[in-house]
Amino acid sequence: MSEAESAEQIDEAAFAWVARLDREGRSPETEAALEAWLAGDARRRGAFLRAEALWTRLDRASLASAYAHAAPPASVSRRVVLAAGSAVAASGLFAWLIFGREPSFDTTLGETRSVPLADGSEMVMNTQSRAAVSMTNAVRRVRLTAGEAWFDVEKNPSRPFVVEADRVRVQAVGTAFSVRRFDNGADVSVTEGAVEAWVEGAAEPHLRIEAGEKAFVSEAEPARARPARDTDIERKLAWRAGKIDLNGETLADAVAEFNRYNERKLKLASASLGRRRMYGLFRAHDPEGFARAVAVSLNATVQISADEISIAD
Repeated sequence: MSEAESAEQIDEAAFAWVARLDREGRSPETEAALEAWLAGDARRRGAFLRAEALWTRLDRASLASAYAHAAPPASVSRRVVLAAGSAVAASGLFAWLIFGREPSFDTTLGETRSVPLADGSEMVMNTQSRAAVSMTNAVRRVRLTAGEAWFDVEKNPSRPFVVEADRVRVQAVGTAFSVRRFDNGADVSVTEGAVEAWVEGAAEPHLRIEAGEKAFVSEAEPARARPARDTDIERKLAWRAGKIDLNGETLADAVAEFNRYNERKLKLASASLGRRRMYGLFRAHDPEGFARAVAVSLNATVQISADEISIAD
């Protein structure tokens, strides 16, 4: 049994097995391979039975709605539908089709994940993020319960697209924007179009944030949209390409950003060093390379161990 294997991964693998058996048939070789897979984790047999049961519940309409494509023609074969269903499983909608619950998605430390949504929109999730998606005829809703995500929203004025981060709400019709959740509110940056943001239950009016603007929306104080250069917003979204783009951020802030993505943490030996400024484009998963760049740029000393990377004056 793999400790790293999640329930979602097991469900996806189970559905892939159902698709393979439908495609190839049950030969002695595939039966043996299936049994070996089932024996690897006690959860797999139940997942496989659920995957088999899914076939009896799949119909063209639900599959088309979930996967945001036109319904298959009447001559579609069972094999074709299973193949498409396998793609649905890979996108995280497997749980919705089997159990009737809204699909949820999450990322581990250092992972980013692109999730195609049923309405044609895209959600790109940053490290250690978690979101649940609900699509109805009236509203498209994403509950961001942890972390950060960027959304490229398919235009549909009759179905508002709303992101919830605790009590913070961000609504768009057709636009692109990011939301990063914090304990006391959420950072919102708009790269295209415009959004409205507000705090549920608060007396403050809705705040309009347009392309090239950002705002921190909080219960503690009224939110204000602040202009930002397009390049500044794109720098903040460099994580989508696995990068960290620094343009004068303090070393303390840079270290905190790198530590979001890596098991081996960067550590600063002094507060004064943390106030120094850093510039450059770095790979998010290369804290050692970043530390060496700091050593050269700021004439610092770096000590590297298996557990951490220490930077000192």
